[in-house]
Amino acid sequence: MSKILIRGAKVLGGEPQDVLIDGQTIAEVGVGLSAEGAEVVEADGKVLLPGLVDLHTHLREPGREDSETVLTGTRAAASGGYTAVFAMANTFPVADTAGVVEQVYRLGQEHGYCDVQPIGAVTVGLEGKKLAELGAMHESAAGVTVFSDDGKCVDDAVIMRRALEYVKAFGGVVAQHAQEPRLTEGAQMNEGIVSAELGLGGWPAVAEESIIARDVLLAEHVGSRVHICHLSTAGSVEIVRWAKSRGIDVTAEVTPHHLLLTDELVRTYNPVYKVNPPLRTERDVLALREALADGTIDIVATDHAPHPHEDKDCEWAAAAMGMVGLETALSVVQETMVDTGLLTWAGVAERMSFKPAEIGQAKGHGRPVSAGEPANLTLVDTEYRGSVDPEGFASRSRNTPYEGRELPGRVTHTWLRGKATLVDGKLT
Repeated sequence: MSKILIRGAKVLGGEPQDVLIDGQTIAEVGVGLSAEGAEVVEADGKVLLPGLVDLHTHLREPGREDSETVLTGTRAAASGGYTAVFAMANTFPVADTAGVVEQVYRLGQEHGYCDVQPIGAVTVGLEGKKLAELGAMHESAAGVTVFSDDGKCVDDAVIMRRALEYVKAFGGVVAQHAQEPRLTEGAQMNEGIVSAELGLGGWPAVAEESIIARDVLLAEHVGSRVHICHLSTAGSVEIVRWAKSRGIDVTAEVTPHHLLLTDELVRTYNPVYKVNPPLRTERDVLALREALADGTIDIVATDHAPHPHEDKDCEWAAAAMGMVGLETALSVVQETMVDTGLLTWAGVAERMSFKPAEIGQAKGHGRPVSAGEPANLTLVDTEYRGSVDPEGFASRSRNTPYEGRELPGRVTHTWLRGKATLVDGKLT
């Protein structure tokens, strides 16, 4: 593999430097570097980040290839600056056995646009009744360390306790979709003023908060790790903040759309805004931003949830829940966190690369941009502004809430172990 010299990049948003890639590794970082025969990428002050890591992606394969495949999903990931994604287990068949997680893992290896780490189901068939083959999935070629029934909540406290006890033995983590099912029966959107005015079934904040409160206490009791998926309310922030102050081993994520969008958008009845958990209030959005800034919320995760056109182009009540997010995540984070002064680019690297890689134990990812480290990198033109056009997406699905919206920033290059997967905004 040839040498690549990235010239004049702002590493983590700092002063411009040169970065020399030799094969799969960063060979040198400094000023005025030269390398005979190297391919030169003129960064011109663009921001260079470690390759992004998404702890919460739905790739849909096997079983829902009409929505997404491992190939199209990883191409979307590379377009968004990601070099590793964790694939959720709610496929058909469910990723609740060693065989299925190995299939997803090997598909990721074959396509090569980013590393794919499967997430194993907590319970058989996501039914919440019997623990899945957690140990077998961990010991498989996929080496699963994160387990989740995402899309459904592990609402049985005994099952959740057993899962936490089981994964503790090998340092795994249970990622909980916090949604008390009986409190959300028939729910269509956030419970509040807008739902009352529209006459849509309300999804109360307490349905999320009660599960988080239970699970952090279970994690404390067991002495295990719990991760909270797509935290969405101000009350949830306070529970996680309290748990961390108590020394409980809890981490939490927020999605880009919960950092930007509110339930006021549901007044349009456009199903593109239908998502689980639902869009919340402006108060919640501001609380989530503050919590991400101060570290109460550890990471940004996309919850990339592709759906075919027919599952979204219908009446609100019948529409599927979910939004695609891999290709717009960094732009939304720049809009809500960087351009508002809440985070530096070094802070973005912490929350979108270093920390998610640490939580998921993604080997070779979330590493410093320094000599001797794997060359998993993304280059961002932070001065760019443009409207979102889903027709240009690499994802198979187009269910983005940002169509036509102007957002800042554009990923121009992505490298996976020194191999360019995106060059000048185009996939290789």
